[in-house]
Amino acid sequence: MNIEIINNIKSKMMADLLPEQLEKLEAVLLEALVNGESSENNIKDNKNLIKQFISTKRIEGCSKRTEDYYFSTLSFFEKNIKCNILLVDTKTIREYLINYQKINNCSNVTLDTVRRILSSFYKWLEEEDFILKSPMKRIHKIKTPTVIKSAFSEEQIEMIRRTAADNTRNLAIIDILLSSGIRVSELVRLNRTSINLNSRTCVVFGKGAKQRETYFDVRTKIELENYLKTRKDKNRALFVTSHKKSKHGAYTRLTVNSIEKMIREIGLKTEIENVHPHRFRRTMATRAIDKGMPIEQIQILLGHTKIDTTLRYANVQQNNVRHSHQKYIC
Repeated sequence: MNIEIINNIKSKMMADLLPEQLEKLEAVLLEALVNGESSENNIKDNKNLIKQFISTKRIEGCSKRTEDYYFSTLSFFEKNIKCNILLVDTKTIREYLINYQKINNCSNVTLDTVRRILSSFYKWLEEEDFILKSPMKRIHKIKTPTVIKSAFSEEQIEMIRRTAADNTRNLAIIDILLSSGIRVSELVRLNRTSINLNSRTCVVFGKGAKQRETYFDVRTKIELENYLKTRKDKNRALFVTSHKKSKHGAYTRLTVNSIEKMIREIGLKTEIENVHPHRFRRTMATRAIDKGMPIEQIQILLGHTKIDTTLRYANVQQNNVRHSHQKYIC
């Protein structure tokens, strides 16, 4: 394969050339050996590189949902640049991002997500010695507006709980999301053995297959006990479908989509805007920080690698800011 030939030449010349000269050599070799290949070969090579990258992300512990999003984004990119991925330069990617936003009429948030995926892909190509330098290094983060995403108020929480009260399973789901702050993707992977009702703890597997212990309150314990008493099946999953609604037989593990749909329907009944699973997670973080819990501990509870992510989740209630100002400043 031409790429292997190029890498061998680069390895032999690395000791004799400066980085700039090595980069120029790679560009010349790519132009001569790769760009001269047929369009059919280019497409084949592109697809193989994308598959290898996705396999790497899978080994790193990416969820199936993330894998699929990476694959669709990169496949769309590969289809539209119409050349070998290894020959793409910074100018080409900038033009691609500009056209992507025009064609898809997407926000800067979505566009920056595409940029991050391309950056991750080309960083991998560089690390694997497919290319000498990533063309994404000079393409920086796209500025996005800072939007304050609100948590649920106490009144809204009670409205949601009352609406879900006629279904023990749904009420238990809402309470565990609210008190533990776990992700919905983590919730669907919970088994009966994942929770300890006596200590009010549960072991979850988060992003990157990282395991952590989280906690829930007394109310959640009671609702979980009420729900588990209704279970007549032997499925090890903590939350399962009802007998009548299951398409794959009685009592199958609930999916992310089914929980999102259930919570969305509750939101419509209560006429509360933006009712979705992730907002319960944000609400838990906001409550914790308002009650004085150290941000480092909230970070551990939420399973965040970086504390900056936690700070984006935890919104300090404006009323508390006003009271603190009156206490410490006025």
